[in-house]
Amino acid sequence: MRVLLTGATGVVGTELAQQLRAADPAVELVPVSRRGEHTVHWRMGAEPPPPALAGHWDVIVHAAASTRWTLGRDEAATANLDPLRAVLALADRDTHLVQVSTAYVGGDRNPEDLRGAEFEGYRNGYEWSKARCEDLARERHPGPLTLVRPPLVVGRRGTGEIARFSGPYTMLQALVSGTAAVVVGDGAGYAEISPVDEVAAALTAAVLAEPPAAPRTEVIAAGADCLDLDTLVDVILTTLNDFRAAHGAPPVERPPLIPTDSWNRFFLPLSDRHLSPVQGQAVRLLAMFQSYTSMRRPFTPTWKVPDPAAAMAASVHHWAHRRPRLALARPEPWTLLAPAR
Repeated sequence: MRVLLTGATGVVGTELAQQLRAADPAVELVPVSRRGEHTVHWRMGAEPPPPALAGHWDVIVHAAASTRWTLGRDEAATANLDPLRAVLALADRDTHLVQVSTAYVGGDRNPEDLRGAEFEGYRNGYEWSKARCEDLARERHPGPLTLVRPPLVVGRRGTGEIARFSGPYTMLQALVSGTAAVVVGDGAGYAEISPVDEVAAALTAAVLAEPPAAPRTEVIAAGADCLDLDTLVDVILTTLNDFRAAHGAPPVERPPLIPTDSWNRFFLPLSDRHLSPVQGQAVRLLAMFQSYTSMRRPFTPTWKVPDPAAAMAASVHHWAHRRPRLALARPEPWTLLAPAR
């Protein structure tokens, strides 16, 4: 079986390459990335494919993507839609395309999350572009199609290991540094996470399975066992403070939880006027998590994630061991800007 893997040096791609090789050594895996050792280098959508990618592919796993939530519409199209078009040109009607999407393209969106006409009701450019990628794959790919939708991704279940600290890990650094003076969201709202090895396991199963006769969607989630925001914050702080206590550092205090509506109506205008530019930027970035950690209902999984609390604790523990200076830092309280004279 000849398998092309894009985004091979990313968080999901790195884990998938390891699992797929271990699951079936007979698989001829060709990893592709923009950079990195032992991969075929290709700037998808910006240049023609290299000769090494010629020929028939039994499976293409398209895991490459820009996951930045701050992408504008044109940026998101260039970063995510153009590469998919380039990948589709390598596929034929006998190629099984496994497209890595995100669970949030089909998730529950609150009216206050919507960002208007630019993103057609989606919360940000990343989410919009992933929804459009699903549409494009359905419209343009003539062969078997599997869409895999993971939620927020954290480290491996047992060890917390992960190729790169991004996404949810922003919250860890913010809590320790003091820039997360508040957590915005509904404490009873749902926060779906998945360890990266669970995502890779779902993808490995899709690659090795018989290609579906009709387009298939795999939703990776904890469903009824999903964490709520209150529990998520408790797990993070308990694990972090256990690490700090073992190293003689004082605990990080639990920041207050501010409902989204109160934050948007009252606190955000004040923060714009009274916080420094650095603090203000941190607040805006953290506020982007509010709709992802305060969903009104959990996803309905087709691939069930067990015990997400244990996975989150392992991820925090691993992050603290790999980033001890950050994990043991003394939080700096917010300071208000002096009024202009």
